[in-house]
Amino acid sequence: MTSSMNQQAAASQKTRAEQETENEANRLREQIDEALVVVASRSPDEIESLQTAADRIERVARDLSDALRRLAQQRRAPELP
Repeated sequence: MTSSMNQQAAASQKTRAEQETENEANRLREQIDEALVVVASRSPDEIESLQTAADRIERVARDLSDALRRLAQQRRAPELP
């Protein structure tokens, strides 16, 4: 099997909560990468962009926290037969 086939097989075995948590984690990584680009620019015009990046990271981090809590609740709940 190829790597992408392995990833697809693993993805199909994930619960909705696991997929959502993974998606939110990836969104946070993207926002952090975008923020690092703004930080590296060191332009005085980027002050607004820095604040926007902070707001976005805060929002996505909150979404990830919520997804992690939902996943924890799902795993805590007994599985139904």
